[in-house]
Amino acid sequence: MHTAYQFDKTDSRIVYVKAVDVADLPEEVQAGAAGQKQLYAVHDSAGEQLALVSDRRMAFVLARQHDYAPVPVH
Repeated sequence: MHTAYQFDKTDSRIVYVKAVDVADLPEEVQAGAAGQKQLYAVHDSAGEQLALVSDRRMAFVLARQHDYAPVPVH
């Protein structure tokens, strides 16, 4: 599952990657999660979600492809 992303080149170059439980997401996102229990969100420094992907590694790759420095959030 890959959700559209909207990286803005004018923002800070640091983004945060965190695991999110599918059960905590809106029903329409849960329906598209294809049985996943966790997804990975990429957020900017203001907390806005920029992307939601099914794989942690992909979240980091996606951020780097858009010239961001991803940082994990525990």
